[in-house]
Amino acid sequence: MKNDWSNSEAIKFIKKYKNLGFSKDIALRIYTSRLLGKNKELVLHGGGNTSVKTRIKDIDGEKYEVLCVKGSGWDMADIEPEGLPAVKLEPLLAMKKKKYLSDEDMVNFQKRNLINIKSPNPSVETFLHAFLPFKYVDHTHSNAILNLTNRPGGLTFCKKIFSNKVSIVPYVMPGFILAKKINEIYLKNSNINCLILMNHGIFTFSDDAKDAYDLMIKYVSLAERTIKKLKVKKIKQIKSFYTKFDAHEIAPIIRGLLSNSKDQKFVVNYRLNKTLKYFMNGKNVRSYSSKGTVTPDHVIRVKPFPLIITPKKNSSIDEFKTSAIKAFENYRKKYINYFNINKNKVKGKKVMLDTSPRVVLVQNVGVFTIGKDLNAAKIAGDLTETNAKVIASVEETSTYKFIPEKDLFDVEYWSLEQAKIKRKKKLLEGNVVAITGSTGTIGFATYKMFKSHGAEVVLLDYNLERLKNLQSKIKDLCIHCDVRKKKSVRKAFNQICEKYGGVDILILNSGTATNGAIGDIEDNILRQSFEDNFFSHQNCASEAIKIMKKQNINGCLLFNISKQSVNPGKNFGPYGLPKSALLSLCKQYAVDYGSYGIRSNGVNADRIRSGLMTDKMIKTRAKARSVSTDDYMKGNLLLNEVKAEDVAKAFFHLATSKKTTGAVLAVDGGNIAASLR
Repeated sequence: MKNDWSNSEAIKFIKKYKNLGFSKDIALRIYTSRLLGKNKELVLHGGGNTSVKTRIKDIDGEKYEVLCVKGSGWDMADIEPEGLPAVKLEPLLAMKKKKYLSDEDMVNFQKRNLINIKSPNPSVETFLHAFLPFKYVDHTHSNAILNLTNRPGGLTFCKKIFSNKVSIVPYVMPGFILAKKINEIYLKNSNINCLILMNHGIFTFSDDAKDAYDLMIKYVSLAERTIKKLKVKKIKQIKSFYTKFDAHEIAPIIRGLLSNSKDQKFVVNYRLNKTLKYFMNGKNVRSYSSKGTVTPDHVIRVKPFPLIITPKKNSSIDEFKTSAIKAFENYRKKYINYFNINKNKVKGKKVMLDTSPRVVLVQNVGVFTIGKDLNAAKIAGDLTETNAKVIASVEETSTYKFIPEKDLFDVEYWSLEQAKIKRKKKLLEGNVVAITGSTGTIGFATYKMFKSHGAEVVLLDYNLERLKNLQSKIKDLCIHCDVRKKKSVRKAFNQICEKYGGVDILILNSGTATNGAIGDIEDNILRQSFEDNFFSHQNCASEAIKIMKKQNINGCLLFNISKQSVNPGKNFGPYGLPKSALLSLCKQYAVDYGSYGIRSNGVNADRIRSGLMTDKMIKTRAKARSVSTDDYMKGNLLLNEVKAEDVAKAFFHLATSKKTTGAVLAVDGGNIAASLR
């Protein structure tokens, strides 16, 4: 493993954080934590932890010896001083004499001794860091170390490899008991500079930041060299075959089967690479993949075992669905059995988590990872890759072996681990929303509205320049799509299905505005307006419906129609006529697909400043009405201009009104002539 330490970089960190009011100790702790955190062979997504013992002034003006240890929710790859909550060290050390401390008392005690009570919760391994009498303590879940420990005879194997400077520790669940165990080990041999915790990871420590980091690289490199010397026997693979479907076609089926109710939504992310393909297509994958994750804390993200589906050669989508339904039923039974067997073996009353898998391996197709949002699904995917890499490597040289199922269950249902991922659920969490015409004023206001309520939002637009500009500012998926062309629409929705698993809400917001007296307008211009303002919506809605039916977890179409559909404006027929047809289309979808739980509603907005209604158009329309531009924009019963945000709120209201379909909501400040019924 490459040692990435740089003296010049270390000096830069010291100068940077000194200017921000932080000590050299903290600056070097940040630097080496990031070096470790950015190496995916060492830690992933909040795994591992680091600490430094230093002195900090409290609000009373006194300086205290403290332990600055990684806080819950922080990732070492981009950690800042705020992610290293300072805990007064003396009270922690006084607990060495304590025989037992419950998890709840441990957390409360640590929080009670924080310098800043607003800091994040210190790591569950805070006491372990405190009890080791070294300034810098580093902890990772190194792939190479786990490769050595997660096999039969792993403890003996490790003792042969490492020097007497390294203590090999049998598995103990993280927390106060582990800290006590480590303290005993250190008192027996104070010459050690490394701990290898079986089936868990590695600790290195020193009074110097560079030395602690160097030791980590040294011992991990030794593990890597050892693995390379082992005799390798490749995992036997199942026969390669093709199916009559692609990943994007079955993702909605998988997504729908994950939900125990129509209101439960997951995001499903697809990926495939050499590592995953080799792992999931192994003949014995059902055996080695069911023995547990490579390090215990992964279980809260990916569950103790994946769901495996083996389609038949040349199988159709319908045949896959039949196989998938049966596989899901068997998985849920297996998980319930796992829960019932282990719930009474561990302390505390346990309430079963949902029985849906977080990893679905479809052999010869790919891996689908699941989460409450895209980020959680991607994290599950990254952890699955690490598990696949380590387990496959062990299987090539030995047989994969992990901690007993009871111990893995204990971590999965451990309140301290669950606290890492629990937070208040937002209203639209797990929902996937697609918006056409998304870079415009209304489209982007709608994006912000749905995003604020926890939805995953995909932005579709024809204007490539505006789309690229938007993509540079946000992380959400932006797709260049010509909604007038079925092929372009189909390609966009395929991409959405691969990344998110499907779609729940489609907001049809694209369109163009064409002026002219209806008797004078040329046929080609009128036909083009129908392409832009009617057929484009039909192209997208029909594609979304196919996906929603596969998911079978309800769905919603929302059309941006326009008051022109019921209250035509002078010289605006080329725009109003397709909008009238669009109103009928909205209602037709409500009639045809209501029985599937798919709702269809529309918004009739009027006079919204946007890319469609430019200043130039406002002047033209005001002139057609023989009023000033200001009077035109406020020409409603409320005498108040309606804005894009108001339209976004209307879309949101209709999206969350679960008993409403076939409805059209006016957002125009009041216009009796445009009101329905």
